[in-house]
Amino acid sequence: MSLKLSQRGMDIPASPIRKLVPFADAAKRRGTKVYHLNIGQPDIETPPQMWDKIKNYNEKVLAYGPSNGLPEFRQGLAKYYAKYGVHVDPNEVIVTTGGSEALLFAMLATCDAGDEILVPEPFYANYNGFAVYGTIKIVPVTTTAQNGFRLPPKEHFAAKITPRTRAIMISNPGNPTGVVYTKAELEVLAELAVEYDLFLIADEVYREFVYDGEEFTSIMSLNGIAEHAIIADSISKRFSACGARVGNVVTHNKALLDSIMRFAQARLCPPTLEQVGALGALEVPDSYFARVLAEYQQRRDIVFDGVMSIPGAVCKAPKGAFYVVAKLPIDDGDVFAEWMLSNFSLDGATTMVAPAAGFYATPTLGRDEVRIAYVLNSSDLTHAMRILASGVEAYRREKGI
Repeated sequence: MSLKLSQRGMDIPASPIRKLVPFADAAKRRGTKVYHLNIGQPDIETPPQMWDKIKNYNEKVLAYGPSNGLPEFRQGLAKYYAKYGVHVDPNEVIVTTGGSEALLFAMLATCDAGDEILVPEPFYANYNGFAVYGTIKIVPVTTTAQNGFRLPPKEHFAAKITPRTRAIMISNPGNPTGVVYTKAELEVLAELAVEYDLFLIADEVYREFVYDGEEFTSIMSLNGIAEHAIIADSISKRFSACGARVGNVVTHNKALLDSIMRFAQARLCPPTLEQVGALGALEVPDSYFARVLAEYQQRRDIVFDGVMSIPGAVCKAPKGAFYVVAKLPIDDGDVFAEWMLSNFSLDGATTMVAPAAGFYATPTLGRDEVRIAYVLNSSDLTHAMRILASGVEAYRREKGI
């Protein structure tokens, strides 16, 4: 007799972002510098206002907080959203342990086992993992690098709606693509949500990071979908505080809030001390975001120019977030990314990227694509992209491509 794992435990996919870490660690042990463009960990400093709040926390006991989050933090979030034309009551905000839990709660509260969620692909890879948690089926609606990963026409979504479809889920601005959906594109999704009685879940973590004069539109600023709309959010990228694990869900739907609250109670409470710090982060002036946005746009330009210097690469300039998915003249992104860490270096350094196949639900798609996170300073990015271009050339030569 042998012990048996659950099917869920065997089905949950490895992270395409983290699974190559052992190869990066081995490269570092050999003395090779690794430029990490594989993960969305910014090198921007966390605002001092956040650290100050934490340092000045003078309670004698670090106690449980309310399951839906500290009242003062939820009030602060309601004021924050108002700046983006999203008017919510603090009681319509539930604080979560990171944006990941916000997404997981939204999926579990809207879907039963076997239900379906439509998601434009490529998408944030952990959506696949969250779906396995709840035995939910992700139904992909494919977008392509050739047109900058814009949403396909309404009929492409409608054709995939079945009696088991419960929601449409998007990331806007997009991870991993950097696409920023227009108001018109979002209104099409809102029409579908109303017409087919679906929820519309939007991962809006990157709303501050929009370039080239593009405009961010929140789904909760659209008319006629108050009962359908769910925002999943996080302070991680906005304030370069990924380790704090503070996110939140926002919706006007009272029944949904009640359901999510019961999920929240089952895990007790979100992190108390990090919420205190997040209160400080909400105090940062608009000038902070102006500086950060200018920095990311400069980084975006370096990465985009670097990709386009590679003969045969296909890429549209991303308009938001801090990622780009690039189609490279390679045969297999997983093999290439591992090869860069194990077999290639230039001037004692190599570049780590995330294979893009793991950001798709459709088998075989994304095999010749990689996701690049422009989270390093401009000097390091310039070196990393030069190494990547040289690596592609050397890889093609070695593989006879």
